[in-house]
Amino acid sequence: MKKASKKYLFRSAFTLLELVFVIVVIGILAAVIIPNTRTNPLQEAAIQLVSHIRYTQHLAMVDDKFDVNNSKWYKERWQLIFSNGAETGNQEAYSIFADTAGTSTGNVNSSEVALNPQNSSQLMSGGFSGAANALNITHDDFIGMTKLNLGRSYGVTNVAFNDGCSTARRIAFDYLGRPIQGNLRTTTSAYHTTSQRLVVNDCNIVLTDGNNNVTITIRPETGYASIRF
Repeated sequence: MKKASKKYLFRSAFTLLELVFVIVVIGILAAVIIPNTRTNPLQEAAIQLVSHIRYTQHLAMVDDKFDVNNSKWYKERWQLIFSNGAETGNQEAYSIFADTAGTSTGNVNSSEVALNPQNSSQLMSGGFSGAANALNITHDDFIGMTKLNLGRSYGVTNVAFNDGCSTARRIAFDYLGRPIQGNLRTTTSAYHTTSQRLVVNDCNIVLTDGNNNVTITIRPETGYASIRF
């Protein structure tokens, strides 16, 4: 009985050749599967930006800036703006803010920036040119979000606003969620055909890393944002 048992165990074991064959197969599968599971930084940047465009629209809809005592209330609507300068580390970065400080200059002030809903100690800014240290990503006092600096976090080298939106590289929303292009500082009334600049054609925002492009489209009227890879 003991001899039969040993013979059975020997036959059920792997041979060296079989083990090598299994290792080779696993290596081939890894070579095919692993590249497909790697992240694409440019696509990640686009997905994040779309999420924050929608969040900006949400803020505009729940926080209507209408104020009967403020004749310039429409300049204070929530908006998302891109910047590239010394305070962003010379990288493409964006901020979400409502231009409520002083005379609504169109520039970002740290007191105007939205708080990170996941961490209220952080401001939703990847840095803004000309801003104080709180919005200077190169300064120790920076309290923004590095993720919003698309150049530093995702390797994005350029962001272009094309077609139905302004080269001012910013997008705002009214209380209905409708997208508005251009700098609200220069508007003269809440809804004026030449100064309010409601988006009437698809607004295409193109992100590039120097080799590849991703396009984000914001639709007129609804403000719906989608990605085209």
